[in-house]
Order: sequence, then C-alpha cells, then structure tokens
Amino acid sequence: MLSLIDGKGRIFVSAVLVVAFGAVMLNAYTPTASPFHVPDYMIGLIGKYLCYALLAISVDLVWGYAGILSLGHGAFFALGGYAMGMHLMREIGDRGVYGNPDLPDFMVFLNWQELPWYWNGFDSPLFAILMCMIVPGTLAFGFGWFAFRSRVTGVYLSIITQAMTFALMLAFFRNDMGFGGNNGLTDFKDFLGFDLQAASTRSALMLSSAAALIGGYLICRWMTMSKYGRVLAAVRDQESRTRFLGYRPEGYKLVAFVVSAMIAGVAGALFVPQVGIINPGEFSPANSIEIIVWVALGGRGTLVGAALGAVAVNYLKTYLTGALPEIWLFALGGLFIAVTLFFPKGIVGEMGRLSNLMKRFLKPSLPSVEVRND
Repeated sequence: MLSLIDGKGRIFVSAVLVVAFGAVMLNAYTPTASPFHVPDYMIGLIGKYLCYALLAISVDLVWGYAGILSLGHGAFFALGGYAMGMHLMREIGDRGVYGNPDLPDFMVFLNWQELPWYWNGFDSPLFAILMCMIVPGTLAFGFGWFAFRSRVTGVYLSIITQAMTFALMLAFFRNDMGFGGNNGLTDFKDFLGFDLQAASTRSALMLSSAAALIGGYLICRWMTMSKYGRVLAAVRDQESRTRFLGYRPEGYKLVAFVVSAMIAGVAGALFVPQVGIINPGEFSPANSIEIIVWVALGGRGTLVGAALGAVAVNYLKTYLTGALPEIWLFALGGLFIAVTLFFPKGIVGEMGRLSNLMKRFLKPSLPSVEVRND
C-alpha cells in the first residue's frame, strides 16, 4: 500500500508524523518557560485539527472522486462522537454528581428509572469503537441504497443529505431520545482507565488521531488508485456512459459513501475525548457546509489538499474567533467565494498546475538540426 503514495503523499505523511511526535516531545521534555515548549492545550488543539483533517479526507473521497456533494457528513462525524461519548459516560460509574453507578447524571436528573436498551454494551470500549464505525456506516448504507438506486444526483442529493443531518439534529435535541438533549454528553473522566485530563493521555489521543489520519489517507489512496477508483472516477465524470458500458454506478457510489461515513465516524470518536463534549450542535448543517469549504480550499480530489484545507481553515477559525469573533463567518464565506472564483482547483491543485508549468518552461529544448541537401 505504501507504494501507492506519490511525492505529495510522502511529504504529507512525514509532516503528520513530525508534527505529532515533535509536539509530544516538546511538551514532555522542554521546560515550561522555554519558547520551544508546547503547552498541554496545544496538544489537544493539534489533535482536534487532525480529526478534522481525517473528516475532510472522508468527504473528499465522495466529493472529489465520486462526484457526490454530501452536505450531511457532519452527521456521520457526530454519530461516531456520540458512540464514543456513550462509552465515556458509562465509564464514569458512581463518580457522577448523583453517584448512580448505572445511570448517567442527566438520566437521573430526568427521573429515568433504567438504562435504555440502546445504551447496553457501551460499557465495553471494543463495542463502542465498533459502533463508531457501524452506526455511521449503517446509516450511510440505508440512505445511499435508496438514494443511488433512485438515481438521485446533483443538487437534489445534496439537499436530502442536508435534510438528513438537520432531522438528526432536531431528534438529538429532544431529552426523551436519551442522549442528553441540548446539553449532550460531557463531564467525561477517563478512557481505558487513563485520566483524560492527564498530559500523557492527551498526547496518546493526539498520536492516535495522527495514526488514524495516516491510516484513513492510505485507505482512500488505495481505493482511488485501484481499478475500483478508476471506475469511480468514470462514474463521477460520465455516469450515464459508465452505465452504458455495463457497470452499475450505484454500487460503486454506495461503497465509497459507506467507507467515507465510517472514516468520518472514527474522526468523531477521536474528537470527543479530546474536546470533552458532544452535543447536537455537531449535527448542524452549517458544520457540514464548512467541511465542503475545507475541501474546496485545499483541493478537491487530492486527499492531501482536503486535509491541509481543514487544518488551515480551523487554524484561521481559532485565531479569528478569539481576536475578531464578529467577522469569522464573513471571512469563511469570503474565503469560499475567493477559492471558487480564483482557485477552483484549491491550493494543492493550483500548486500542481504551477509546478507543471514551471517544468514545461524550464525543460531544455532539443537543438535544431539543419538538413543540407548537397
């Protein structure tokens, strides 16, 4: 699989490893007063950016390579986060505010008498990790099977994906759903017995996010470079012609959609223990639209560009929401418009185009040979 990585991919993987391990080393082995010291909060912030990068890669798989503009991938991210959050709530046990070993605090507050059946099994970390992938994957399979078989494409598909995440957001806001209502799930204590507030745990979670990002990139790269990926690209460019050649486009799109949803669920599962909360706001359609901006900025259909776009936009968001919070949304909208008008291939795509132009310009021309007829 490593042989499939091109030059950009090698640089990307190397950069992820250097940033992740470098941050951990500087956090652990440099004095607090040192200008090279990476504080604990920065470890969590880097981990969050890595989760967003993995989410962006999952969206690029379906948008950049399958031509499916999904405005509902925030739902798969949130479902993976809720699955992990349910396990973390079960881990609290009798250390909650009410000291109930069986029920989370919000259920005790709402006078619930027993744990809902769909919470069973989440005391096991392995079960929770599997659910982080199975739940988003199952939803994507059911949704995609009906949508693709019905040949729903283009803007209509985008609208119904957005309607899906909006419906889930409204459902999870309800207290009687058993997921904490508008407050969501929070006040987590530990994971696998390790204190979530400890610096070593934060570092381990950040490194896990880096490993997941590299793994997600390799999976998507392998898929897109295989025969399956070539057919998927043909479906993106000429679906009717691909169907005429004997392929079933709905099957190819469904596989990409399900794999993408599962990767997004993993990103959500790693995100939650690092930020300490998951609530229905993660289902917001605005979040899914923001993911599209990440991918468009970095470069649709490049994988690496999607990840870089996610990191760049979220770093900008972190800065602007602290320094100039009132202009953040305007900056995001302006950024998307600017990219659409001036950089339609995104940062990585435009860099590739400029690189090709430079190679063509600098390529030495062959000397002309004069032919003489004597």
